[in-house]
Order: sequence, then C-alpha cells, then structure tokens
Amino acid sequence: MAVRRFSLGLMFAALAALGPVACGSGASELTRVAVIGPDPKMVETVSAPLAAGEALLRSNVAQGLVRFDERGQVIPGLAERWNVSDDGLSYIFRLQTGEWPDGRKVKADEIARILSRQLRPASKNPLKDTLGAVREIVAMTDRVIEIRLNAPRPNLLQLLAQPEFGLVRASVGTGPFQPATAEQIAPLPSELKQLPGIFLAHRIRIPDADDPVEKIHLTGGDAPKLVAAFAKGDLELVLGGTVGDLPYAFAAKVPRGSRRFDPVAGLFGLMPTKRSATLGEKDVRQLLSRAIDREALIAGLHVGGLQPRATLLQAGLEGIGPLQQPAWLGQPAIERRQELIREAQRLFGNVERPALRVFLPTGPGGEYLLARLRYDWEPLGLRVDRAPSAASADLVWIDEVAPSSSPAWFLRQFRCESVPICLQNADPLMDQARLTPDSTQRAQLFLEAARMMDEAQLFIPVAAPIRWSLVSGRAPGFEENPFARHTLVGLAGTGSGGGLR
Repeated sequence: MAVRRFSLGLMFAALAALGPVACGSGASELTRVAVIGPDPKMVETVSAPLAAGEALLRSNVAQGLVRFDERGQVIPGLAERWNVSDDGLSYIFRLQTGEWPDGRKVKADEIARILSRQLRPASKNPLKDTLGAVREIVAMTDRVIEIRLNAPRPNLLQLLAQPEFGLVRASVGTGPFQPATAEQIAPLPSELKQLPGIFLAHRIRIPDADDPVEKIHLTGGDAPKLVAAFAKGDLELVLGGTVGDLPYAFAAKVPRGSRRFDPVAGLFGLMPTKRSATLGEKDVRQLLSRAIDREALIAGLHVGGLQPRATLLQAGLEGIGPLQQPAWLGQPAIERRQELIREAQRLFGNVERPALRVFLPTGPGGEYLLARLRYDWEPLGLRVDRAPSAASADLVWIDEVAPSSSPAWFLRQFRCESVPICLQNADPLMDQARLTPDSTQRAQLFLEAARMMDEAQLFIPVAAPIRWSLVSGRAPGFEENPFARHTLVGLAGTGSGGGLR
C-alpha cells in the first residue's frame, strides 16, 4: 500500500509561525464554506449525534488514525500506515512522528486510551456499537498501536475514519487543518476579517508552488440564508443539506451543476412507536407501507438516481447481492389502491379510524413529505397530523446515513434495546453474526434477520437518504462520496494531501 508520510510536528510549527502569509505566486485564496445548521464548534467527547457543522469541523481538525479523502476513500490520518493480519483479527497502525499543538509528543499509549474511552460501557458515542467486535486496543511501542478483534471486520477502517472517532486531546486535534486568526491567513479584505465563524489554515507542499496555505472560513446558518449567499457568489461551498431544506436548493437560481448529491446508503423512512396500539399490529404497518406511492414521492424530490425501496437493507452493502423487492412495489400505486382500501376496511371495520401523528423533518421538505403521506393514507380513512416531537409521535421519520458498507448497522438500529417495536428472535441472529469469523455465514445471518424484520415491518423504508451540497467552480476539489463526509483539503484545487510530505 502506497502511503504519504507526514510530520505533524513540522505542520504545527509551520502554522504557529505563519504570521501574515502573502497571497503571492502559488498562494491559495480564502475558500468560504458554510454548513446548514448551528455554527460549527469543536466537540471533544462525542456523546450524541454530531450536527453537520460539528462533524465537518471535527473531521478536519481532529483526524483519526485514518480519515476520508474527497472521494470517501480511507487514507492515512494520524497513522502513516497499517497492516491487517491474514485472519483479519488484528490491525496494526504505525503512527506518524509528531506532536500535539502544545508540543507534547504524540504517543501510542495515549491514542489507545482515547480510543478505548470511546468504546467503554459508559461511553455514549453513538457509533460505539459499530465497533462491538473490538476486543482491545493496545500500544505496542511509542509509535505502534494494535486493535484486536473478536471477529474480522473488513469495514473497520471506514468506521475509524468517521469524525466520532477523531482523536482529540484537551479540545484540540492533529489536523489536517488548525484554527487560525484572520491575521495569520492575511492579507484579507477588511470585510472578510470581520466574518463570524472560524478561520482554518493548512500548509501543504505541491510542485512549483511556494508552500501555499489552504485558507478556509467556516460558518453555519439556516438554509435560506446560506443558499441566497451562495447564489450571490458570497460562498464557494454549502454543505449539510438534507430533505428538509432541499426545496431551498431548487428554488434558488444557481449555476448549472452546482447542486450535488452524495450517493449515500442509509435509512430514510418511518419507524413506528408504541404510542398507538394500532401500530402494534403487523398488518397495519404493512398496510401503511404498501400504501406509500414511493415513485411519486421520489419524483417530487427531483433527485436523480434515487431509487424506491421497501426493504430495510440497501443494495450494494458488503456481502449483500441484489435485493429482491416485494412484487407490489413495481405495481402503480393507483392500481393497488382499491385493494388497500378493502384491506383497511377489514382491519378497522366501521369504527372510527385512528389519527396518525408523524414526526417529520423541519422545513419545506418535511411539509412535502407530510402532504405525500396524507395523499396516500387518507383514502384509507386515516387522518395524518404532524407531531411536534418524536415522543408524541406514532411514527418517526428516520433520516440517517450509514457509517460504513456493513449491513450490521442497518439491522442493529432495530434491536430490542434500541426501538419500541422489535423482534426478540432477531437479536440472537445479530449477536451470532457479530461473533462469526466466516463472512459467508455472517451475510446469511444478516439476510435472515433482515427478512424477519421486513416481514414484521419494523421499519417502513422509502429510499436512501438525501445529502446535498451547493458547489461553485471555485471549489474544484469537491467530490460527492458515499458517506457524505467532506474534507476541506484541496477544495481550491491546491492539492489533496493530508499535510506536509
């Protein structure tokens, strides 16, 4: 495996000594990046799902042992290289020679402790369960760390590259970017120096250039404001778009090709709760799923390549071949409506039909989803209302991107310890899959658990999640990727390395 070798100590020394950097030959301009949502802030200990800005900042200033490049491929982070044992039970990482920003040497025993804390029983890291096969993390020397597994995990590196497993000490990370002041990345026009948000700097080496500094200004904000700023040319990149704010992206007049969509996998659909006794009946949940006109719903979103699905798992996952969708999914919704009305009559009789309270994404995209559900479910005699919170809802809209290509993440979201409606006999299959060393047997266990969950309709899938960005021609280094995790390195086309080479 070809790897780049970086010196963290040199990188931090270079940044500390930057002072004003002239925008002469080869020097990069300031790239203005915004993330939909609250202003990005550094989260040291991850104890809840990260907001889009938190994830972006953490992944760019606090890399893990490995990190993602612009295409979503795993590349060296704090570790300069690694080896995997033939049986897949041991990952050995060799750390770069470097220091924390305060000058303290980066050592393997401290890195092992930081990672181990994320996996201990008391940890609330939302991705902790994805590393359930990890037996222990040990330092072998000052620069070598080993992760030992109970069973092989081909997707381990994808998980370690997620921002939840970024390495943070005393609220700082090891790059590739570091926070900077406006003076350190000057000269800037006075109006830019006063921008609210965070300045980031990253010194790189590229051929025929005078050590340019990649300069980023990062901020947050609500979708209408950021989309309008992009349309005016005041931003090079807007990240963090979801279905809730998607209509804003289409309403704005932006250059052709600016709207970009990540080809993510994940969960996008409805999870029933126990608030309504009606939804405790499997037949009712199946009726609701069959009544959704997925083709029409997806057509109204105007996202190219988005495919309807009625299965919990998504095609293309590790060890999973093409998935057989139920036959009714290919039948036009109008043709199956009369049968569904008869089924509703059988289930509910002549008594008053229940009202369903649905917790949906905020914004005009959520209103669109509500309108579609009403159009599809009201002919069954069901009233559909928006719930003000997940706790008050009969159905909760789930919109989550899978952190790796493993089917395990999809299935383990519906364990009995995690959801209100579950299958007791599916949990042992997932536990068995976690421990089996045979990849074929593991895939078979996953498929059987998925079949059972689909039959019980524990989840009402619609499609893959939607993650969109607005990208200007001044950010040529941007690329869509399967995890919607975007590096800020190389956005302006000044190189794609992770630090000093």
